[in-house]
Amino acid sequence: MGPAAASTRKRPAWLRVPAPAGEGYREVRALVDHLGLHTVCHSAACPNLGDCWNQRTATFLLLGGVCTRRCGFCAVSKGPPPPLDPDEPERVAQAVAALGLRYAVLTSVTRDDLADGGATQFAATIRAVRMRVPGCRVEVLIPDFRGSCEALRTVLEADPEVLNHNLETVPRLYPEVRPGASYDRSLALLAQARGMRPETPTKSGLMLGLGETLDEVIAVMDELRTAGVSFLTLGQYLQPSPIHLPIRRFVAPREFEELALRGRQLGFAHVEAGPLVRSSYHAAQTAASVPTAA
Repeated sequence: MGPAAASTRKRPAWLRVPAPAGEGYREVRALVDHLGLHTVCHSAACPNLGDCWNQRTATFLLLGGVCTRRCGFCAVSKGPPPPLDPDEPERVAQAVAALGLRYAVLTSVTRDDLADGGATQFAATIRAVRMRVPGCRVEVLIPDFRGSCEALRTVLEADPEVLNHNLETVPRLYPEVRPGASYDRSLALLAQARGMRPETPTKSGLMLGLGETLDEVIAVMDELRTAGVSFLTLGQYLQPSPIHLPIRRFVAPREFEELALRGRQLGFAHVEAGPLVRSSYHAAQTAASVPTAA
């Protein structure tokens, strides 16, 4: 089956989800709109949006809603970003409090226009959440900060419970899937994070179905373990629109189960793998072994 056929044919049953609806969904949507926030759930067209929002949880997208890179898989808007919003950290903290979250996940667009890549905004948001909701644990999914150790240290010094940075795909596919990024730079960032702050677990994730081979996926998993990564997510790539990269293959649930087993054999503390798995999917459960913040 060619790439066009894979992208346009009917999705298999395991990838079909109901349209977002329900009281919880409406509450979260109203709150996000009222506070002028962005979520990766909406901006990245996550298939789990309805499920997560109905459970009154969301993954907050920092640094505005416009990305300076043009990754071929991502639905987030691209172009010149707006000025940095100094009030964003406090508004995110308000949303975390209003939702009653005890585990908050923060991510961002990539902001290559900022000297620190937005690291200071991450740190400020972590602190704002902790100030408003004492004891709330925070996971961050960061961009590569163009390899800046100083930016990485800024985030780690704010003491997140988990630091996540997704490799997204295998090295061979980077020029097509992540132009502007570097596999080696991203892998090095994860290793540096572990070296700087060994007590903070690191996490990463891959999308499958972009044309990678099984051997390539396992090789990346092995390199992640060598870099000290503790948590891994594996999910199916879904084409956001006809202008995005095509789906080369639908990966069956059984294959995800086998990869999860292989990951545990490699030594990951936890592997979340399945067609609808995304970076923040079951994030609180994944990090359940992390001690509660003081």
